[in-house]
Amino acid sequence: MKLNKIACLLLVVASCLSCPNSLNSAERIYDLARMGLKPDSWKNASPILQRVVNRIKAECSPEDSIVLRFAKGKYFFHEAGAATRTYYISNHDQTNPKKVGIELEGFRHFTLEGNGAELIFHGRMLPLALLHSAHCTLRNFSIDFANPHITQIRVTENNAGQGITFMPAPWVKWRVSKDSLFEAYGEGWRTRPTSGIAFEEEKRHIVYNTSDLYMQTKGVTATPAGTLTAPHWKDSRLIPGTVVAMRTWHRPAPGIFLHRNLNTVLENIKVHYAEGMGLLAQLCENITLDAFGVCLKGADDPRYFTTQADATHFSGCKGKIISCNGLYEGMMDDAINVHGTYLKVVNRIDDHTLVGRYMHDQSWGFEWGEPGDSIQFIRSATMDIIGKTNRITGISPTDRQETAGVREFRITFRDPIDPQICEQKGYGIENLTWTPEVEFKGNIIRNNRARGALFSTPQRVIVENNLFDHTSGTAILLCGDCNGWYETGACRNVVIRKNRFVNALTSQFQFTNAIISIYPEIPDLEGQRQYFHGGKEGSILIEENEFDTFDAPILYAKSVDGLTFRHNILKKNNEYKPFHWNRSRFLLEKTNRVKIME
Repeated sequence: MKLNKIACLLLVVASCLSCPNSLNSAERIYDLARMGLKPDSWKNASPILQRVVNRIKAECSPEDSIVLRFAKGKYFFHEAGAATRTYYISNHDQTNPKKVGIELEGFRHFTLEGNGAELIFHGRMLPLALLHSAHCTLRNFSIDFANPHITQIRVTENNAGQGITFMPAPWVKWRVSKDSLFEAYGEGWRTRPTSGIAFEEEKRHIVYNTSDLYMQTKGVTATPAGTLTAPHWKDSRLIPGTVVAMRTWHRPAPGIFLHRNLNTVLENIKVHYAEGMGLLAQLCENITLDAFGVCLKGADDPRYFTTQADATHFSGCKGKIISCNGLYEGMMDDAINVHGTYLKVVNRIDDHTLVGRYMHDQSWGFEWGEPGDSIQFIRSATMDIIGKTNRITGISPTDRQETAGVREFRITFRDPIDPQICEQKGYGIENLTWTPEVEFKGNIIRNNRARGALFSTPQRVIVENNLFDHTSGTAILLCGDCNGWYETGACRNVVIRKNRFVNALTSQFQFTNAIISIYPEIPDLEGQRQYFHGGKEGSILIEENEFDTFDAPILYAKSVDGLTFRHNILKKNNEYKPFHWNRSRFLLEKTNRVKIME
């Protein structure tokens, strides 16, 4: 999967050449080993990194080229002495303040050189944040937590009458609470997991036809041998040897947080665990991931899971997102999700002014748009575009003085707003300016929960030369939803080419109607007057892919104008028994200009 290495490196070089430093600039190298932080020392790295970053800001000018250098080895970060920051992060729990291990803000021409450093975090932390910066590179390090908040256990006995007996993994700190519930804990945190994902012991695939497990540990009892029996947890699918990642639904922080950056490169970084996304980028322009991984620490890693949610997630970005030569495995959600956010119209003040509100509980509190941005309106029930594109002339919070923490915006528009748009019926506002192109090439996605890759952007998307191996749900989803997740928007130009799909759809999750699922959320499809995705002949092209599957559904498409499926190889295997409700190779609902040529 290294076919795109040269392309990625060329892009990195081009990015550097496009923003040369001033003739008066200097290269400044800060070597952490000479500044009080040697590898493998067991020191708390959090306060030292704060001091070093503050020193860099005091000593350097904006034109300087800065390198912050780790030596190879292990570094340990604790909440004590860490930076304390309030961040509102898309698609995460808006719990503040957050403890930040490495906080980088306001830099230009900055490189964090890891040299193979292993950054290990304790407690409940946001490992690394890069904000309001330009032309920055992060490379050659890994992120992990000493004691993950996901609890791994192994089923040792499954008795229909007595329940499930299990053994926690050696690193798990656990106890039985006073009210007889299984409880995991760590430095400053505790969890009582009620759900989980089951993995096959040998192959590490998610157990066939299980999806999200829901477990009841009330009345759990422990034995001197360290096993526990949960008499009310009964599930015949979990044979002895099954490994379960027991979890909650909390997402306090990603592994890496990018906000308001320009031209960012992340190279050869591995995130082994985070209690949210592996990487979350919002309101950024031009991001390149080269050999970025959300992955295990090799074939001998005793863990089966990585992140609590998506591996990578891009919200309200623009320019170009490139992800190449990556490895994404064992995460509790998708490998990549690219989208914007619909605001719901909650008040029409006059013909040029609306109040729009963030609706989802995990996506609010940050900027949504700025004067000059192009927007369009959409009717939530049918996902029809209403009126013509418009432009923002003014935008400000209505529910507080500052943008941080905002839920509602007062927005004025250049042109009169269509008369039907009001708060009485469901309408959304979509920002068309903050939408990126995407290249997703040469990646491996395997053994994860839910789905592989999600795209919701009108700009060009290329998905090429990837391996989707046992993604458990849909491998590729083109979505759009102004009713639940409120994630924009329609795809107008998508190429899915030369990928290999191996046994997707081993479980049922949301939007998983086929291996490739084009599934906008449209409550009133009969009332829809337009098509949501596409818009011209061949808008979505699926060609020269190989589908190796045990079940029937290959392609599902709803509300698409301009879809071509051609020159693909379809193979049938017997690894699992077919079970999906969709028995059609190609299932189409309200489509136009569709060409299917196997």
